[in-house]
Amino acid sequence: METKVKLLKSIADHNRLRIIMALMTHEELCACQFIELLQFTGATISRHLSILNNVGLIKSRKEGRWIYFTLRKDNLSHKKFLDGLLEELKSTKESLAD
Repeated sequence: METKVKLLKSIADHNRLRIIMALMTHEELCACQFIELLQFTGATISRHLSILNNVGLIKSRKEGRWIYFTLRKDNLSHKKFLDGLLEELKSTKESLAD
């Protein structure tokens, strides 16, 4: 149960939820694209990405000076949860704008 609580806490933040939704729509995004999408500093985006990485929702790869992020697809319970969440949120005004 502790794992689920950490998962819920990680996406309880509005901006982290937007990051997850962006990654569900686009297979892979660069950290710079999150900066542009959310209009935050690199440090703020880095903190949000770190939280999502620590609970196992996302993973990263480095290519040159760029870091790219994807959703982890190896955790089936996370995937089912996120698929249901996306279905609920995909037609919201903010989701469509992003």
